[in-house]
Amino acid sequence: MRDRSLRHRLPLLVFLGAALLLGVALLGCGGNQSPMSPQSSDVGTSAVAMRADNPEFRAAMAVQNRHTNALIDMEEVVAVGTGLNENGRPAVVVYTVSKLPAGRLPLTLEGIPVIEEVSGRIVAMKGPGGSGNHQAPQTPPIQLGTSGGSAQDLANGFCCSGTLGALVAKGSTQYILSNSHVFAGDVVSGGNGRTSQIGDDVTQPGLIDANCQASQTLIVADVSTLSTTFPPNSTPNVDCSIAQVRAGMVRTDGSILGVGTISSSTVAASVGQAVKKSGRTTGLTRSSVNSINVTVQVGYTDECAGGSYTKTYTGQIFVNNRRFLQGGDSGSLMVEDVTTNPRAVGLLFAGSSSIAVANPIGSVLSHLGATMVGN
Repeated sequence: MRDRSLRHRLPLLVFLGAALLLGVALLGCGGNQSPMSPQSSDVGTSAVAMRADNPEFRAAMAVQNRHTNALIDMEEVVAVGTGLNENGRPAVVVYTVSKLPAGRLPLTLEGIPVIEEVSGRIVAMKGPGGSGNHQAPQTPPIQLGTSGGSAQDLANGFCCSGTLGALVAKGSTQYILSNSHVFAGDVVSGGNGRTSQIGDDVTQPGLIDANCQASQTLIVADVSTLSTTFPPNSTPNVDCSIAQVRAGMVRTDGSILGVGTISSSTVAASVGQAVKKSGRTTGLTRSSVNSINVTVQVGYTDECAGGSYTKTYTGQIFVNNRRFLQGGDSGSLMVEDVTTNPRAVGLLFAGSSSIAVANPIGSVLSHLGATMVGN
């Protein structure tokens, strides 16, 4: 399944039933939980973040790298990363669809503890739900962290949307950053007779919050890059896309709802690091990094409510997800949890009921040749 975040069927009642079906397996599709308040937290118990350049942690990642292929090939395993065990020591973390029988996983690998976390399947964030000003139409120039997506994202009796995540720049030109599956996820002509194209209009709010009618939205940008997740065997290791801002439609300082302006610099993820995001469905929420250096299999659809396939990513960030990310939050920018000008950490795009997944922001910007707009 692609992580377009949200699906909306033209007949609403039928849409809700279908959304529940798709939502069981992975992130977001089925979540109808209450949005998390800005004061709530999914932050873990680790008091000090473990950086990737810590020698002990770096050694554990090297062990993980040597064994990842064998582990992820096991039935029911969906991801492998490096995190911390209950004693705060580096460990190889194996994420599974359901609890594995005793003895299936080793207790240690080359002296490094192995722990299992039942994550369920990992999918791109699509699904109904949410309320409040993150779905509402704004008066230009708009803030980001809000509902949005391609104006052409309709197929199979559904419309799809995600989150307009942040503002980036290439030279003097500004662009909205989101996921490929949010801006350019339609790669088969099947249900609507077209595929995503450079120049497609990007709307605020997304079609899901406008009764599937582009005429009820603002056109705020035009897609400048096509999907980096399609076709399924494509090589990019990020799920990102940008859309060139239309004059006067987006705040030039890149302000994000509930977050405000961010820093123009970025920071790498660390295990235990406190983070936050502003997204279409759950608004402003907080959590902590669960593991890094993750190899993960993510489920996508090839158009809105279309056929499914799986793409494997390496070097990703896993975040604890009880109420941090739900369907419709795909494309949200994850930043460090500080009050003033937080630095970007990652671009959220997928997950399950317990785990959220982000591309490292450095990988995203490098792929796009862009920089963050901030102070």
